[in-house]
Amino acid sequence: MIVIYIDTDPSDKQPCYFSEQYKNDSREQKRWGIGGTIRQLVYDSDNKTNRGFKTFIDMVEGSNPGFKVQWGDQFTGCLKGKLVGGVFGKEEYKDSYGNNKFSVKLFNFRTVEDIKNGVEVPKDKLLTPGSNSDDLVPVVDDGELPF
Repeated sequence: MIVIYIDTDPSDKQPCYFSEQYKNDSREQKRWGIGGTIRQLVYDSDNKTNRGFKTFIDMVEGSNPGFKVQWGDQFTGCLKGKLVGGVFGKEEYKDSYGNNKFSVKLFNFRTVEDIKNGVEVPKDKLLTPGSNSDDLVPVVDDGELPF
């Protein structure tokens, strides 16, 4: 697995969003924002190159003219500072109080050119009905349990 730290472009509506968040983090051990941290598997369950990893590499190479990934010891260093496009969408979740909320997450990588040309924003990823706690059946107290 590789960990990819992404940030928004300086020309974005929210320029350098994650680096600003990091810079303003007052904790002793600063952390990159969870929305800007992507954990990408390198191999799939058959020990073959993961499709998402290949897509990431292809999109980075396609976004940086003349750039080719340097495999081996220089692999992670060669990716630092490279451009790549990202398609973001909203994903529903339940907070610790049981309220449904949305977070914005990276759905997939694209080339920067694809993003500039316009991409379709994915539909909101909603919780499945089975994951809602509102549909629990109340327990009837019959008062005469043997224990």
